[in-house]
Amino acid sequence: MSRQDGTERTYDIVLFGATGFVGTLTAEYLAAHAPQGLRWAVAARDTGRLERLRDRLTAIDPRCAELPLLRADVTDPASLRDVAEHARVVATTVGPYLQYGEGLVAACAEAGTDYLDLCGEPEFVDLMYVRHDARARETGARLVHAAGFDSVPHDLGAWFTVRQLPEGVPLTVDGFVRVGATFSGGTFASALGQFARGRHMAAAARDRGRHEPRLVGRRAYAPTGAPRYVGELGAWALPLPTVDAQIVRRSARALERYGPDFRYRHYAAVGTLPSAVGGVLGAGTLIAAAQVPAVRRWLSDRLKPGDGPDEEKRAGSWFSVRFIGEGGGKRVFTEVAGGDPGYGDTAKMLAESALCLALDELPSTSGQVTTTVALGDALIERLRGAGIRFRVAATR
Repeated sequence: MSRQDGTERTYDIVLFGATGFVGTLTAEYLAAHAPQGLRWAVAARDTGRLERLRDRLTAIDPRCAELPLLRADVTDPASLRDVAEHARVVATTVGPYLQYGEGLVAACAEAGTDYLDLCGEPEFVDLMYVRHDARARETGARLVHAAGFDSVPHDLGAWFTVRQLPEGVPLTVDGFVRVGATFSGGTFASALGQFARGRHMAAAARDRGRHEPRLVGRRAYAPTGAPRYVGELGAWALPLPTVDAQIVRRSARALERYGPDFRYRHYAAVGTLPSAVGGVLGAGTLIAAAQVPAVRRWLSDRLKPGDGPDEEKRAGSWFSVRFIGEGGGKRVFTEVAGGDPGYGDTAKMLAESALCLALDELPSTSGQVTTTVALGDALIERLRGAGIRFRVAATR
């Protein structure tokens, strides 16, 4: 591994896509919470919008009057290489990642630069593993996808739950997600794109499986659960086919603390049977509609990437992910909870992940890794300090 000395880099953190909706929220968070001496910069393709963003950040912290502005464009590989070569950590909000993301991943893998994104697109994550994991391992780059609501609360929440259970025994964890919020236009666009690419997703997953090393002497899997009523939660559990379960499984494959035989299942928690039935029908309708290009374009126009709710609506938003873990004769109930998942807390998670990579003592890792593998307990403590709750609700 040949990670370059961070002191040789101009910036500790570069935020790419800083002028978009979530990018601006992330920049504002960094302006409010960056420690003294942090060398950070913002990057986007429009220098005029970057200048206006800097004025906005200066109102939060006068030190931002000197914040460096970097012009970079996903269609200009040289500009992406320049960003990657001058940064220790690059965090990007520019999606859908399948359309716009690979150039920056490649640049960071080549330069030995740590990379973070908000990707919830399984196909993209699998493709990036096949194409860039090996080079990132050679240069020492850590490529961390899904560093927002997809999939930080679920990945770190499952890890937090496992830590409450005995070691060296088979373990099961189920996660149940409740959300009161509007999701971002970028998330919606990514979801529509993935719904329309079922065969491509499956092909990318198979190709990744051929490249991944076999897990010897242990097992970690994430099957799709069946709809069911969970009395302990007072809710119906509906299988949630997001990237989160795959991320948890990859953390479990990488870390022996998950035990010799680990299973994770991921659900949406719905309060009533009619709501559960409606959710299933609605999801099926959306998946079917996404197969028709004209309908998919019409749906995409309803909530465009870069758009988002006002501050008052975000302030009233919330999320809760409850976990039930079992193993070695012990049963534990945990929860990860916070505020606005689609915007405010996603920006918080991305920013704290970047600060964690840049500043904290972390395990020695490289290549494509999850937030738990790369950041683990250090990020949990950062997020707790930022107001996201990790708690043990009960044990039996």
